[in-house]
Amino acid sequence: MNLNNSTVLITGGTSGIGLEFVKQLIQQNANIIITGRDLTKLDQAKRQFPQIHTFQSDVSNPKDIEKLYQNVTSQFPQLNIIINNAGIMRNMDLQDTSMSLEDITREIDTNLSGTIRMAHQFLPHLKTMKNAAIVNVSSGLAFVPLSISPVYCATKAGVHSYSQSLRLQLKNTSIKVFELAPPGTETPLMDEFTGIVDSNQNMKVDKMVSIAIKGILKDKLEIRPGLSNVLKIMSRVAPNFIANMLHQTTEKAKKKLN
Repeated sequence: MNLNNSTVLITGGTSGIGLEFVKQLIQQNANIIITGRDLTKLDQAKRQFPQIHTFQSDVSNPKDIEKLYQNVTSQFPQLNIIINNAGIMRNMDLQDTSMSLEDITREIDTNLSGTIRMAHQFLPHLKTMKNAAIVNVSSGLAFVPLSISPVYCATKAGVHSYSQSLRLQLKNTSIKVFELAPPGTETPLMDEFTGIVDSNQNMKVDKMVSIAIKGILKDKLEIRPGLSNVLKIMSRVAPNFIANMLHQTTEKAKKKLN
């Protein structure tokens, strides 16, 4: 996949993996567009990287996606790559009855529905490009669930399955479908899990994104850096063992914190 002079739209591009993609794709001579819900963070990203273009947009809102599509494709008709990166991850007790039905599915609206809606909305435009790609960011936890983040893990398993189906359906088009499944990575997403998940195992975000870009350049359609590859293997070899081990580890950590 040639990234030189590509026009790339990154959802959730104001921090973490998304912002690191901005930095490294600029080095690939790509034109960058980012979205985010927080206007202040968008302005901060613009100050850090003045050459990028920003749009305030929430992928959990279908109307925002429709508006984003109209604005981006009219202003940047050469758009040829979308990176579906926006995501949230929460530490959730499924026995907590204080959570509303709307709140408990918030990760689905952003992580899974947002990814599917973005791909669906932009697909007709991408099909007109000679060199196009959709990059869906899932997680190593798509393969083995972490019990303290049940809805997050379910959404990422969904993104993994959806990416496989999308790739098969688009195999006779000009669009490549990549799936990036990061391991635990040093980003703000992990702040809520301080003391519960061993942060010493987290990969540096610059290293993770560097591996991702190298994979895209080499047309590696499933990119599983570091421990994500281990989780994929363990999900086949001993799925119950690895899931129980992760559960026991986090339960012990929570007891220590309490």
